[in-house]
Amino acid sequence: MTKPLSWLGIARLGLVQCAIGSIVALCTSTFNRVMVVELSLAASVPAGLVAWHYAIQLSRPRWGFGSDLGARRTPWIIGGVGMLALGAVLASAAIAVMRDAPVPGAVLAIAAFAMIGVGVGAAGTSLLALMAARTAPQRRPAAAAITWILMIFGIVVTAIVAGGLLDPFSEQRLAMVTGGVAAMAFLVALVAVAGVEGAQTASAAQAATAPRPDFRAAVAEMWAEQTARRFTLFVFASMLAYSTQDLILEPFAGLVFKMTPGQSTQMSGVQHMGVLLGMVLVGAFGGALGKYKAGGGASVWLRGWTIAGCLASAVALAGLACAAIVGPGWPLQPTVFALGFANGVFAVAAIGSMMGLAGEGRGGREGLRMGVWGAAQAMAFGLGGFLGAVLVDGLRAAFGADAPAFVAVFSLEAALFGLAAWLAVRVGAADPAAPASSTARDVTSSSGAAAPASLSGLEARG
Repeated sequence: MTKPLSWLGIARLGLVQCAIGSIVALCTSTFNRVMVVELSLAASVPAGLVAWHYAIQLSRPRWGFGSDLGARRTPWIIGGVGMLALGAVLASAAIAVMRDAPVPGAVLAIAAFAMIGVGVGAAGTSLLALMAARTAPQRRPAAAAITWILMIFGIVVTAIVAGGLLDPFSEQRLAMVTGGVAAMAFLVALVAVAGVEGAQTASAAQAATAPRPDFRAAVAEMWAEQTARRFTLFVFASMLAYSTQDLILEPFAGLVFKMTPGQSTQMSGVQHMGVLLGMVLVGAFGGALGKYKAGGGASVWLRGWTIAGCLASAVALAGLACAAIVGPGWPLQPTVFALGFANGVFAVAAIGSMMGLAGEGRGGREGLRMGVWGAAQAMAFGLGGFLGAVLVDGLRAAFGADAPAFVAVFSLEAALFGLAAWLAVRVGAADPAAPASSTARDVTSSSGAAAPASLSGLEARG
């Protein structure tokens, strides 16, 4: 039997997520600013490229399925981070080409952001699948918190270091900094993942040489599992609500509360402080709970925190809608902090639940389930920011005022989080038809070999 990950092993895999986050932040934030400000391109150009990289991540189920079929997931993680690093370097080169040759530069950028999307999908999905399969149930809340916090740490460090090295700006300096960040991130990932997965087990070797099942049939089998299907809908709804405010919160502070760019940036920092505190709280409580309860109790606890985080996020967004009505007299910063805190609680609890649910149903499908949920998240993130901005613009024009537009959009986000909370409750609801159907699905695998049944009921794994 494979030994569960130690705390050191969990932290090392978290460093891989840190490396991924550092490269992605450079590609989606710094490159965005350079194209709009230094190259004077329309904001839709970088926005389209970011949306394209999210669209490419709809291939996550394929990458996860591929890692399920292999004897080890480490090569998929390393290969994905390598592809991400190469895509970032190519994207920085495309920016240099765009200045003198916009069309060839744009074509090169499209190819580069496709590589970025593939790299994030392959590495991120395989990493989470490995953590899901190897993390003890009582450690999943803390593992989710460690992974997410290290990702944020990578983003922050990259922003500070790369920001200092990019002045005075030039395309050559951007290419050098990008190359340095990409090389360092790849090296960190390479060292972090080395030896964590361990040697290939006999069962993994047997699975790798077994007849390869059909991808579409595997997806259909996974979608027939009620828990997996309901959790996919939950991920999409919650992440759509989570991401819709990304591009409108600071404009809201400027338009309705008359904050300066510096003040709205500080407000964003307050929100991120709340996010980190919420993550730490769930991770710490989850680790403490693990000392007293085994997997089922910890999973029920996680589902409760997921629902609570969604409901608290809905309340905080309703507070922002009230802020738009009241105006500068409303305590905006505490409301934004509360939103960040609720988002942090929800995010870590949801990721912890995801790790547990990835092992539900047919055995050996952790990568496929993580891939489907990752694709749902990518679709939600790609739509969320765009949808929020378009709705605000359209409603501002329709109402002829700023405040009513933000009231409507924040209220819609609150309703989405309420829907997500209801879907989270549904994930844990027992299906009267489940015993017969799940037994039929789980008795044999697609190759005809026996597959393990679920370790516990839905109420203990949600």
